[in-house]
Amino acid sequence: MTEQTRIVIVDDHPFVREGLKQLLAGHSEFALVGEAANMADAQQLMAEHQPDLAVVDLALGHEDGIDLVRWIHRHHPQVRVLVLSMQDEALYAERLLRLGVAGYVMKNVAGTDFLTALRKVARGQRHVSAAMGDRLLSQVARGRQPGTDEDPVAALTGRELEVFRLIGAGVSTREISERLELSMKTVDAHRRHMREKLNLRSTNELIRYATQWVADQASN
Repeated sequence: MTEQTRIVIVDDHPFVREGLKQLLAGHSEFALVGEAANMADAQQLMAEHQPDLAVVDLALGHEDGIDLVRWIHRHHPQVRVLVLSMQDEALYAERLLRLGVAGYVMKNVAGTDFLTALRKVARGQRHVSAAMGDRLLSQVARGRQPGTDEDPVAALTGRELEVFRLIGAGVSTREISERLELSMKTVDAHRRHMREKLNLRSTNELIRYATQWVADQASN
């Protein structure tokens, strides 16, 4: 008999946990050994069951799943982590890969896609979506190695960083123009250059990225 992969689920939504339990129940290669809705319970599960794999949501009520990912990597480095989240993969996947996660799946994927990711991670492989894989390959082609500790924001110029910080603080384009004494056209040009450097597809992605980056800087 093939050895089962022992799994814990960490998600603050009972409906999501129940759905995952039902999905896993139909596949004998997996054994669900515990579930948690918050970081403290997840830490206790890790200590008690020593699982092979943890499926972790990024949003755990008022807690941040990224903190749990860091804790797992530090205290249980043998546990492979698959992040399952509603958060945009384009903004989080690469950073989480740097933190040691083995895979990233968005909650809107089909059950079969989730199982594919789970099996890859269980085998010791990494998993991201095809689109994210193409993005990482594109970065390699441009000379930047994904999965390193390099901060992509470091590629911005001083002026671009000023604009980036203001975007992340929720300041409008018109206000940025007035504060930095730049034309609206120049601010828009900076936005375009930042999207190119950060490999983002739209202004909305840039706003979300900048907002998260500013929040991270404030917490460090």
